[in-house]
Amino acid sequence: MSFSQIIAILKARWIVVTAIVILAFGAALVLSLVLPKQYTASASVVIDVKSPDPVVGMVLPGMMTPSYLATQVDLLQSERVAFRVIKALNLGTNQGLRADWQQATQGRGSFESWVAELLGKNLKIQPSRESNVITVSYSSTDAKFATAMSNAYVEAYIGATADLRMEPARQYGSLYESLATQLRDRLEKAQSRLSEYQKSTGLMATDERLDVETARLNELSSQVVQLQALTADASARSAQSARGADRTVEVLANPLLANLKAEMSRLEVKRGELAERYGDAHPLMMETTASISQLRQRIAQETGRINGSYGLNQGVMQARLAANQSELEKQREKLLRLKEQRNGASVMVRDVENLQRAYDQVQARLSQSTLESQATQTNLSVLKYASEPLKHSSPRLFLNLAVALFMGGVVGVLTSLAIELMDRRVRTNADIVDVLELPILGVMLKTDNLQSSRWLKRRNPLWSIGHAAPRSLPAL
Repeated sequence: MSFSQIIAILKARWIVVTAIVILAFGAALVLSLVLPKQYTASASVVIDVKSPDPVVGMVLPGMMTPSYLATQVDLLQSERVAFRVIKALNLGTNQGLRADWQQATQGRGSFESWVAELLGKNLKIQPSRESNVITVSYSSTDAKFATAMSNAYVEAYIGATADLRMEPARQYGSLYESLATQLRDRLEKAQSRLSEYQKSTGLMATDERLDVETARLNELSSQVVQLQALTADASARSAQSARGADRTVEVLANPLLANLKAEMSRLEVKRGELAERYGDAHPLMMETTASISQLRQRIAQETGRINGSYGLNQGVMQARLAANQSELEKQREKLLRLKEQRNGASVMVRDVENLQRAYDQVQARLSQSTLESQATQTNLSVLKYASEPLKHSSPRLFLNLAVALFMGGVVGVLTSLAIELMDRRVRTNADIVDVLELPILGVMLKTDNLQSSRWLKRRNPLWSIGHAAPRSLPAL
């Protein structure tokens, strides 16, 4: 269908188009005047997603995700926020609302859920595309009620956000508190076991006793080595004295024996002189011989005493060596026992340290959870509270009339075309060609004046070919 055909149809059915436009205009006018006036109050909330958390001290990564703002919009439209609004405005005690609920649901279901759904129908949440601002709008026939509802939703949203943040912290706080109690009991028991073990064994956790006993063991080892050397030396001297009593070092180096031997040598020289001079029977000779005999006895006694001390010294050294070796073995066993006790104490000390470390960590998390459960501050701030609107937001008379005119025109045109398709008529030359599928040779015009002829000329160029008078028609 060409444009000229559409124009011809609209000209032919202009009454239908005009009637529909007038009807739509009148309906819009009536509805705009009859419908109650709606007032819309709007409040704005800004969400801070870049500031660090006041408790944790870091920016939470979940706030940076694109879905965070959409989640906040869903939270604003949730029943949780609506329930807080109902509680804040005392709508639960409104008898009119309860009567409407009884009539609508016959008392079935939850009254709060029904009111929340009813309030949500007039609520509009509009997040900003370029920023983190959410606009909360509420529409009502009462401007004051719309303002109160908009501000109540904003306050309820902030409160619900704080509750959602504090509730997990409270739950975790209870969990950490129970864990801290259990760990504290286990830590106290472990410390008691360690203290009792240290008291029973006399072992200190600082290993001071072990160090002392180790030093004692090293000292005994040194003494045993020294005694072994002294015993070996005493044995060698005793063996040497057995082979030659007068050739030992102590005998040769003894000053008393040296003096006695010197004296005996002098007397022997004297006796030789007396023997030559007086003979063996002379009293001086006999006295000198007796003195030499006494000196020899003393030398023999002193030598025997010195050589006898070797055996005694050897026995003493062997006894001391045996005693020290016994003490060394006892000290070694004692040190091994102390090491075993220390290993047992080390296990208990590690248990205490591990429990202490776990308890400190749980206590730190408990403190953090306690702070979070008491922190009512959120990352939300009210950018603008709703104020009572001075003008109604709907119905908008001029907009409704403009839309009615446009829609009435569209419906009128479509209706005219639909009627034309159901009742097809020939209105232009193109219609004849489309129906008969034959070319047009001439047009029979019904006209009574020259003006109509001139109009026909303009509309049909074939008119000017072979026509002498306006009333003559082309031959068929």
